[in-house]
Amino acid sequence: MPLDVAFDPAAPPRQRPLPVPALPVAALAGALAVAVAAVRLGWVDQRLVHVAGVAAAHGALLTIALASADAGWRRHGATLTALLVTAALAARWRAWGAVLYLAVPVVLGGIGARHPSLAAVGLGPPAAWRPAILGAAAGVLLGGHLLLSASRTFGYEMSFSPLARYLGALAYDVGANIPSAECFFRGVLFNRAQRRWPFLAAAALATGASLVRYLVDPALPHAVEIIAGALFYLTLLSAANCWLFWQSGSVVPGALAGLGFFAAYRALDGWR
Repeated sequence: MPLDVAFDPAAPPRQRPLPVPALPVAALAGALAVAVAAVRLGWVDQRLVHVAGVAAAHGALLTIALASADAGWRRHGATLTALLVTAALAARWRAWGAVLYLAVPVVLGGIGARHPSLAAVGLGPPAAWRPAILGAAAGVLLGGHLLLSASRTFGYEMSFSPLARYLGALAYDVGANIPSAECFFRGVLFNRAQRRWPFLAAAALATGASLVRYLVDPALPHAVEIIAGALFYLTLLSAANCWLFWQSGSVVPGALAGLGFFAAYRALDGWR
């Protein structure tokens, strides 16, 4: 397997501590705190918190991932965060404005192509395309099973109406949700953990951390039964994505799995 040589358990490579870019992360957290305070004081609209939350959460995860492997992470992290802010603002202004989220994976892919060092966190094509095909298939199967289970258990129906809202939510997943999760939870957290621990322990750590992130995501539904069901499927998705990263050394297969799953999940009428 592509990662076996680098992750030889008989002689695990020594790792530096994870470099957390304290100043940018603190600035993003501070911006979110200011937005929350301003909303509670009645100075600004609640929508500002959503915009600040998108930038703080996804911008921080992407910046940490870049900082762990690339000397130019400051410029790239600022660019991606600015794109997230712009897309979040556009999505709040018009439903179709969410299409701007798609600029994030395009720019991120370009950064990975220009900086080979970022292959260390999976920002590069997989060594073989079989894991990518498996990832896409796994996402479709999980998403299909979710739709079937939700329709039979809770009576939820599949709906793409209004189309602008469905596509806007999916654009958020493709441009913010999936890239930040794969780059940080698989490319950094799982990647580093599985160099020291067995695969199952590393996958459990990455999966647990990713579930906490999803629990605090305001873009997910608040109904208890939907949250419980989503966490079950997200656990399976994360475990599969850890295995796909282990096999391929790339976040691309996991991203394709996420796309297949969220395309079905966003069609579930109950999430709205």
